[in-house]
Amino acid sequence: MSDSSHAVQPLPQRNVAVDAYRGLVMLLMMAEVLRFAKVAQSFPQSLLWHILAFNQTHVEWVGMSLHDTIQPSFTFLVGVALPYSLRSRRRKGESFPHMLAHTVWRSFVLVALGIFLRSVDSTSTYFTFEDTLTQIGLGYTFAFLLTFVRPRWQWTALGVILFGYWLAWALYPAPGPNFPYASVGVPADWYPHLLHGFAAHWNKNSNLGQAFDVWFLNLFPRTSPFVFNDGGYLTLSFIPTLGTMLLGLAGGRWLIASAPGIPFRKFLIAAAALIGGGLLLHFTGICPIVKRVWTPAWTLFSGGVCFLFLTAFSWVVDAKKQTRLAFPLVVIGMNSIAAYVIAELSRNFVESSLRIHLGVRVLNIFGSALEPIVLGSLTLGVYWLVLYWMYKNKIFVRI
Repeated sequence: MSDSSHAVQPLPQRNVAVDAYRGLVMLLMMAEVLRFAKVAQSFPQSLLWHILAFNQTHVEWVGMSLHDTIQPSFTFLVGVALPYSLRSRRRKGESFPHMLAHTVWRSFVLVALGIFLRSVDSTSTYFTFEDTLTQIGLGYTFAFLLTFVRPRWQWTALGVILFGYWLAWALYPAPGPNFPYASVGVPADWYPHLLHGFAAHWNKNSNLGQAFDVWFLNLFPRTSPFVFNDGGYLTLSFIPTLGTMLLGLAGGRWLIASAPGIPFRKFLIAAAALIGGGLLLHFTGICPIVKRVWTPAWTLFSGGVCFLFLTAFSWVVDAKKQTRLAFPLVVIGMNSIAAYVIAELSRNFVESSLRIHLGVRVLNIFGSALEPIVLGSLTLGVYWLVLYWMYKNKIFVRI
């Protein structure tokens, strides 16, 4: 939720369920330090480690793992927070021009921060616009403006965005059978993930978004020309990502309208409709569910999953009053930007410090194969203690 809502309303009036959900999202991101995939290599016959490793990595193309829910959830929650932020700013008497100027500034800072974090290990500024922060920043001002129109126009905007984006990709020529995938970073062992038929319009690095980035990203100074993104991620994904924000906007609007109750029925109907719609598009071959290029089918499917998460957290925190259970996540969720930056910038420092001061004997207490779990757990503990100190001292990083 926004800084303004936090300043006006006392802490108990915050939507703790939303903070806890955001905290889970950031915890999943920070928990990459546990390195489940590396541990799984030491236990090739273990189904448990295989499942844990799968859910801590992104799927190669089609489908979803738990890790794949991080970005849509974070984006969805930005939308959920918008009605709360707008209500608070109106109560403070802020004018529309003032709110719009602040929103444009926030969008710029999000994009700039995303580029900064991607450039940390580069020799020069690495201009890229496909990560979580830049994608949200590119669409945030549009989402803000849509909060001022009637809900039916918000739903209309969502439909136009998704259909228009789908149509643009569908009209762009699909790669033929002799397309040189190797020239755009698709190795031969990746070919089983390639889509066929009409769905081939959404194949890796051979689509409309790839063509746009080859033009757009080379407008910026680079150490070498942009040819392809290794993961297949794209700048244009911010357009359907805006759709995810609009779904969150609907969720936030329903929460405010139903307060102090929870609109469980609306949440579950939305979840069922969105998941069902995404699966229908996928299995009919109209549009595959692919997170890396944020297909319209992915927007629907992941949006439905986000509504399920929001339902679950609202039930546990608000209906069952399990605020103590949610507290460790709330500490993270109320400082999500700080958590994001800490995880991006301090990992090497924290891990090297733990290795130096604890030594191999402590880190290998359960054997060398489980050292990543021990080191990762301690690193997560350090992250959380820093965020807890910030929470206790009411230090909240806002943009």
